[in-house]
Amino acid sequence: MWSWELFGTDIYHLIAAFIIYSIIGWLVESIYMSFCNRKLTNRGFGRGPFCPIYGFGGVLGYLILHPLSNHLVGLYLAGAVLATTFEYFVGRLMLKIFGEVWWDYNDKPCNYKGIICLESTVAWGFYAIIIITFLHSRILRLVDWFDKGWGIRACILILFLVTVDYLLKLMHIFHISIKEQREKIVDAYRAFRMRWY
Repeated sequence: MWSWELFGTDIYHLIAAFIIYSIIGWLVESIYMSFCNRKLTNRGFGRGPFCPIYGFGGVLGYLILHPLSNHLVGLYLAGAVLATTFEYFVGRLMLKIFGEVWWDYNDKPCNYKGIICLESTVAWGFYAIIIITFLHSRILRLVDWFDKGWGIRACILILFLVTVDYLLKLMHIFHISIKEQREKIVDAYRAFRMRWY
């Protein structure tokens, strides 16, 4: 599975890049928001340093936009539009699922429903140029610097920890008690055993 290719890049490198972009995005946004709020601010969904919107944005952006790497104006415009569209749809999905969006552009000029704004659109274009012309190749070199076997184990471990972190956060949001769920599983197991033994 790890060697399967998508748009000329194997799954291992795509997953590793996704993880790195998610961590870099969390770091940049947390530093920026900590500066704006004048206090330490975790901009991730869970407790860990991980923002998957940046992981998906970085990897999908690269896969879609890398043919424009020699056309900076086209790359900028396409990156700005693509990222803004992605941000809008993720924001709408969050509203539908959670009833809120975890960012708010209402105080920014030229915003639409607080989900997207001109300032971010301008920034996304520059981020697209940075990712395509500079960052992505360095991320792939960083991934290749490590033994692939250890890299795969690290990817699995990180994704497992993020999944647990996010499941705990979702359980908290939707008021699902771990103790109650454990008791339901134990009861179901006991009922299953009684039927078969």
